[in-house]
Amino acid sequence: MSRMKRITLGLSAGALALGAGLGVTGMASAAETPSPSASASAEGTAPAGGSATEGGMRGGHKGVDRGQLAADLANKLGVEEAKVTEALQAFRDANKPAEGTKPAEGTKPDRSAQDAALAKSLAASLGVEESKVTAALEEIRAAGQAERAAALKTRLDQAVTDGKLTQAEADAVTKAVEAGVIGGGGR
Repeated sequence: MSRMKRITLGLSAGALALGAGLGVTGMASAAETPSPSASASAEGTAPAGGSATEGGMRGGHKGVDRGQLAADLANKLGVEEAKVTEALQAFRDANKPAEGTKPAEGTKPDRSAQDAALAKSLAASLGVEESKVTAALEEIRAAGQAERAAALKTRLDQAVTDGKLTQAEADAVTKAVEAGVIGGGGR
């Protein structure tokens, strides 16, 4: 077998093993984790820069749930969490897509434009400088990416320890995630 075929096969096997492991882990955690009840701090806040038409971890800043985003922003900006929650809700309501509309297939919203619009809206609503809001959003995103990358590394290290992946396969998966070829960690 040629070297290129072996590399491709190894990368494919690593990605397949990772996908299967993440799927099983996700199903197991979904079965064991009770659904959180809505709280005043978690209701109606939107992930930064993303569609908030769906709950929790969906849209925009994956890994930062809505309530946590409001709490983190309030902490970084020195503003009451309730005010941040209201400002995020107002932004979400103002930017909700028209009912029945979908983005064109294969297109993604312009993340930087969404982030800029969110920062501008929050700055106006909270009476904080836009640059301060932008910096806070970037810090929150970077922290989330670092957390996801560390979690991926832990899962890959465990897969190597368990003999499910070789170190070369784990390294290939890490490289693919860092390059943005596949999802799973910080880019």
